[in-house]
Amino acid sequence: MAFCGCFSVEFGSKNKLQTFTAIGIIEQREPYQVELDGGFQPYRRDVCWFPAEEAPIRPILGGLEFSAGKPNWGYQFRFEVFVISDHDMNVIAAAMGVDFAR
Repeated sequence: MAFCGCFSVEFGSKNKLQTFTAIGIIEQREPYQVELDGGFQPYRRDVCWFPAEEAPIRPILGGLEFSAGKPNWGYQFRFEVFVISDHDMNVIAAAMGVDFAR
C-alpha cells in the first residue's frame, strides 16, 4: 500500500496548498490508536517515507487517472485516504523525484 499526501496550507484552512508533500509505503501492520492532548485518540499507521521533493498537483492532473474527467477531483482528498492506481502512484512519484516502480 502506498501513500501520497496533498494538504491545505494550514489545518482547517481554505487556503489550499494542492501539492504532494510526502510519499511512502504503508507498513503491513494493524492501525493503532494514540492519545493526544485534550483526549483526542486518532488511529495511526506506520509509513516508510521516501525522501522526496514537493510536487504541485496542477501540472500533473491531466496525466492522473483518478482526476480524469472529474471537475471536482479534489473532493476525494476530503476522506484522507483513497486508493489510486499504480499508474497514478508512478506519475506522482516521478513528479516528486522518487524512483518508485510498483
